[in-house]
Amino acid sequence: MSFLPIYVYFIAFSFLVSLYVFPGNRYAYMKLFPPFLFATLLTESTGSYLSSVNQHNAYIYNFFSVIEFCFYLFVISMIINNARAKKLIWITIGGYCIIAVANILFFQGMDTLHTVTYSLGCLIIVIACFYYFYELFRLPKSVRLTTNPAFWLCSGLLFFYCCGFPLFAFIRLWAQIKWMIRSFDSIITILNIFLYSLLTIALLCSKTPKYTSSSS
Repeated sequence: MSFLPIYVYFIAFSFLVSLYVFPGNRYAYMKLFPPFLFATLLTESTGSYLSSVNQHNAYIYNFFSVIEFCFYLFVISMIINNARAKKLIWITIGGYCIIAVANILFFQGMDTLHTVTYSLGCLIIVIACFYYFYELFRLPKSVRLTTNPAFWLCSGLLFFYCCGFPLFAFIRLWAQIKWMIRSFDSIITILNIFLYSLLTIALLCSKTPKYTSSSS
């Protein structure tokens, strides 16, 4: 398994944590993560293996990244409260899915990373996360952020996709910079480790705490 990038082990750990907290999970949107993380783990492992044997793997990441964007947008729609914002996100999911798949099939191709629609997906996720924080800080009463899974999840997504947008939107520019080419994989690894670390914290926060009472 030496062909696996280090961040894949963080995904695997997040998946195990999602199974551990599932029985006592208090949040419906966090219960969606076990199958999603399993699919992510399978995709990353398959893609890494194909890369290790010099086989094309872009088509795997292309289609799964579309699913990934749609999944995260749907989760954010479950977190936010405004009904109009929810409907707008649902419409955006449908529109993005059509545009991204069309780009993969007819424009950039399946054997090339769909950088245009990937960057668009990053931007949409960032906007949705900003809206969540807008709602969060407008709440009439304070919220304990350290135990709020939505806060950790959206923080991870915001950081990951804020950094991912310029990386993929200007990928042709970075390809002309030698040190950036050498550092690209390391940057992606760091971003993934950060994202799945915060996701793991979100999963742990979603578990119903066990209280014990002492008899007098």
